[in-house]
Amino acid sequence: MMVKDSQAQISKDKARINHTAIYVMDIAKSGNFYSKRIGLDTVAEPFHDGKHIWYKTAEHTMLHVIEGALAKREYYKNQHTCFTVSHFEQFVQNLLKDQWPFEDVVGNKNKITTRVDGVHQIWLQDPDGYWIEINDDPF
Repeated sequence: MMVKDSQAQISKDKARINHTAIYVMDIAKSGNFYSKRIGLDTVAEPFHDGKHIWYKTAEHTMLHVIEGALAKREYYKNQHTCFTVSHFEQFVQNLLKDQWPFEDVVGNKNKITTRVDGVHQIWLQDPDGYWIEINDDPF
């Protein structure tokens, strides 16, 4: 009996992602990108200071966008956030129509990567240069 209780306690104590945060220069520009380009829904945030936007990214998981960065930085593509979309082809067509740059995993412009498991992926950058992967992984 003691082993069961011990295992149950370990299971309860496992960490899980609550949110990630990014630091941006222009909250309106970033908010427009994550709301309209990516399609995330906002959730209530407690600060009400015009410098925070919280987005729901999954059940009990959020992205916090925080204004205050003084300059755009360069980020590595391997340090990215990935979103799965249900209409991948339409998402790509909208990028092309709006002339929003994207690339495949190795940097070929306006190209799509197909992983060995058949999942399609592209990479684009938000207004502050953070890398975003978009894929059609059915989970």
